[in-house]
Amino acid sequence: MTYIKDLSKFEGQEVELKGWNAQKRDSKTIVFMVFRDGTGFCQAVIDLNNVGEESFEAAKRLGQESSLSVTGKVVKDEKQIGGYEIHVSSLQIIGVAEDFPITPKEHGVDFLMDKRHLWLRSRRQWAIMRVRNEIIFAIHTFFQQKGFVQMDAPIFTGNACEGTSTLFETDYYGEPAYLSQSGQLYGEAMAMAQGLIYTFGPTFRAEKSKTRRHLSEFWMIEPEMAFYDLKMDMDVIEEFIQYVVSTVLENKKEELKALDRDISFLEKVREPFIRMKYEDAVSVIKGEKDVNEKTSLQMLAEEEAELQAAKAKLQIEIAEREAKIASGELKKGEINFNQSKIDKLKNEVKDTDEKLMNIPVWQNSAKNFKRGDDFGGSDETVLTKMFGQPVMVYNWPQEVKAFYMKEDETDKGYAKGVDLLAPEGYGEVVGGGERETDIERLKRKIVEHDLPMSAFEWYLDLRKFGNVPHSGFGLGLERLVAWICGLQHIRETIPFPRSYGRLLP
Repeated sequence: MTYIKDLSKFEGQEVELKGWNAQKRDSKTIVFMVFRDGTGFCQAVIDLNNVGEESFEAAKRLGQESSLSVTGKVVKDEKQIGGYEIHVSSLQIIGVAEDFPITPKEHGVDFLMDKRHLWLRSRRQWAIMRVRNEIIFAIHTFFQQKGFVQMDAPIFTGNACEGTSTLFETDYYGEPAYLSQSGQLYGEAMAMAQGLIYTFGPTFRAEKSKTRRHLSEFWMIEPEMAFYDLKMDMDVIEEFIQYVVSTVLENKKEELKALDRDISFLEKVREPFIRMKYEDAVSVIKGEKDVNEKTSLQMLAEEEAELQAAKAKLQIEIAEREAKIASGELKKGEINFNQSKIDKLKNEVKDTDEKLMNIPVWQNSAKNFKRGDDFGGSDETVLTKMFGQPVMVYNWPQEVKAFYMKEDETDKGYAKGVDLLAPEGYGEVVGGGERETDIERLKRKIVEHDLPMSAFEWYLDLRKFGNVPHSGFGLGLERLVAWICGLQHIRETIPFPRSYGRLLP
């Protein structure tokens, strides 16, 4: 048995494939089937003259997602999905599927989420999951090659490191416990034993939010590094993201193509990241400081004009194609082609309208941003649009950062934290910084944040015994997948998403 991913090795040879009928169209003497086997997709050409009447009629009756085995010659055809097709000489039906609920027509998101166990079979979802797998492998490869030790933080925790408002509380043998929202504090303890460590596991946030950037259950990568300051931390973040994105660009070309991903922004990741302090970033967002002789407000006004022009152009083409269909002079195939283009163009108009609706929101946010506040999604979008590449913002006001973040000795009132903001509106994908080493300051911060001191005695021990400068960061895997794949919603980044109001399937 051969796999679709290996067809290039067998050009001109006869192979056997086992898989499923993802889609098909047929005529009196030929069936064109989009065949999938989990490793990829290809076209299977089933000709009556080659397979015989019995097998041909069976293929014609075969419903979507029925399973079968096909044997045939591998033929290169760059116009076809995957670049190769199978000219079938024989086939065997393995399992006949009932009427498949997900058809090629457009379905609503809620319907598709209810059928997530089946939606995963679509080419788009297949591509996303394979990119996710490549990202995971690249993450492990990067850290293992750098000498980091993978260690595991507990999922049940007895303390709420940043308050209980966004934690899931559970009954732990009669005592309250929480599902972890971060393994970072434990990572600090492990780094004091191993020097360089990283954790990679599920984390949980009980935010009742249904935005495109929130999940209740997600995976976090959290390195922690002894003897590292903020600058060294930022260097690791940059090298890490560059490695992961470059690996995906190199190894998952077919999957990114299946997602229609514009990789131009991803390719810019290979360039040095923009690094700027919080105060400078605020000046850029508010339009007080220009970038390449242009302010944020000027940039947004120009983008609005470009979107309006693009929308007008799309509407003209839609009208022209609709007029062709209405003329009655087109053949059936030409009508179908034009209608398909019209549907696609209307979706582009819809996307353009959504972008136009965002412009006033971004403009208002830029004008009214208050220094000292944390960034919202609009602020992150405006800032990254100014540069078109990842931006590292560091030295944040202490009030918006966690209690364990170290205060900058030369910039009082600012914490030595860093957020990495991805371009294209994807916002924060990494948050990290240097950890506080002053035990008395830590104690004061715990009290200020109204956290129980008793729950942090073990954490304070790390400052009593072999205290050293150390830094780390956290990366949300699903946000990284969303950015690399160019997805509008984070729910598509994980096989079975768990979010507010969603527990099944």
